[in-house]
Amino acid sequence: MAHGLLLVLSGPSGVGKTTIAHELIRRFGGHFSVSCTTRSPSTGERDGVDYHFISEGSFAAMVKDDAFLEHATVFGRSSYGTPREPVERSLHAGELVILDIDVQGAEQVHTKVPDMLGIFILPPDEDSLLARLRQRGREDEAAIQRRFAEARREMDRARGNSVYDAFVVNDDLAGAIEQVAELVGARLGRVRA
Repeated sequence: MAHGLLLVLSGPSGVGKTTIAHELIRRFGGHFSVSCTTRSPSTGERDGVDYHFISEGSFAAMVKDDAFLEHATVFGRSSYGTPREPVERSLHAGELVILDIDVQGAEQVHTKVPDMLGIFILPPDEDSLLARLRQRGREDEAAIQRRFAEARREMDRARGNSVYDAFVVNDDLAGAIEQVAELVGARLGRVRA
């Protein structure tokens, strides 16, 4: 593609991906890619900022035109996808573009952008992950257990593919940020700020 860097961050909910990504943007510049979705906006979400909210017909047309780097339908209801053109434009401009996506999406992106940098953020251990899911206070125990089982499957799938360049354990947020920043800085050829 060109001179920028496409960083794919993956990992279970609650492992600190968003915090790490914001610190990378502070240090290196760049931005999150804004995904398209067919779901309705939640309260406070803004079109073009949080997501591009599009119709199912528009989404299907983009799939047909190969306009996504990756896409999926979640729980058989809403579709999500990373539009290809803005990512390619940013990479050609030499920017850092960050995707916070699941393993399935990362596998799709890797086939289209094989020089991406894939980093999987891991919890210190499974007990810590389960505790983090419970501390969020968003779901009942049955939903937490489903999310926990899915996180375990994702971690196993990530370890079994060749998409990720590094696995970083977030047992200390500052340390995890430094590890990821070193990897990104080395790939960008820049000294971290």
